[in-house]
Amino acid sequence: MAIEGFDYKDFAQNLAQQAFELLPPDFTDDQKNYVANTLLNFSAVAGEALYNDTQMNFNLDQAVMITQIIAEWSFHKSVDLVRSGIPRQYWDPIMQKIAFTIFEIAKNAFHQNLPQDQALQVIEHHVKKTWLDCIAELKDKNLIDEALMEQAASQSNIDQMAQQQVEMEQTQLEQQAQMQAEQGYTEAQPLPPEEPSQMPVPQPQQPTQPSQVPVQPVHDYKILKLATLAMLFNRMRQEKVQTYLDKFNSSDADTVVKFMGVQDLDSKIAPNAIMQYLNEIQENIPGGNISPDLTHEALIERVQNVSQYFDKSQLEQNLRMERNKVRRFVFTAMEGEYLEIPPRVASIIATHLEDSV
Repeated sequence: MAIEGFDYKDFAQNLAQQAFELLPPDFTDDQKNYVANTLLNFSAVAGEALYNDTQMNFNLDQAVMITQIIAEWSFHKSVDLVRSGIPRQYWDPIMQKIAFTIFEIAKNAFHQNLPQDQALQVIEHHVKKTWLDCIAELKDKNLIDEALMEQAASQSNIDQMAQQQVEMEQTQLEQQAQMQAEQGYTEAQPLPPEEPSQMPVPQPQQPTQPSQVPVQPVHDYKILKLATLAMLFNRMRQEKVQTYLDKFNSSDADTVVKFMGVQDLDSKIAPNAIMQYLNEIQENIPGGNISPDLTHEALIERVQNVSQYFDKSQLEQNLRMERNKVRRFVFTAMEGEYLEIPPRVASIIATHLEDSV
């Protein structure tokens, strides 16, 4: 049965228009049109398939979410393709494989009622794996050389935009602190919400109108609260801090870590505001112990179990396009030691290795 209220054509067009406004200014008109049209085509095709699906019976919110996830990743990976230096004739086949992967993984994740954070994590893992596999295939067929393969593998527009967001939040914190100092504020005064710096992933609580993209704006209030949390963590033992950070979503955790490195952070927030935020943090901070699957011992064991199926040269070949820290984590774990990286990141690396067996 068709999904009532899901105008996938209008929704796809709306997403494409948003994408056009977020395109890198250094792109040519042809490159901008490629990214926008790729997003439009894949999101429209996915929306139509979901609309006509008679087996999984997705509701409106689920259809909107899946379609927008495809649109977001189509945006980021087509931007990566433009920047990669890969010849134009190979772009469409790569994007088709990525879009198909997203669609199938997303459908299964939402059909199984996987929690949204886990679903997005699984989708991201498979997108990145498909991206690297496509690039490696071009190299194996001698269609690109190793230097171009490494250049393409290093592209990640979604990571760049996330980093820009963190830097913008830090600047906003400094501006807010300066405003408080100049005007003698004793409590944080939230500013109007800023415009989002990247295509948002919807988190609908009520049925979502498909002609509108849900936006989760970041307020100064939240930024200052995370900064206060960073002050608190700077006074705690590192292992305890990591236990707490593992309970936060990756974006908030990254922001807290960024603020932990800011000098004289205490002086940038009004004392009364600090006390207010600390009281709220005490009530809401995630509790409990780290998941048994994310302990250092469990992650080391997973890597060691997989390594039994490879000799060192094969493992090095499988990891040839990964970042240095990823390779170091794997080979350190094989020796029974844990390289200090966030456990959730380590879990994704271990899963990638397990999938390659």
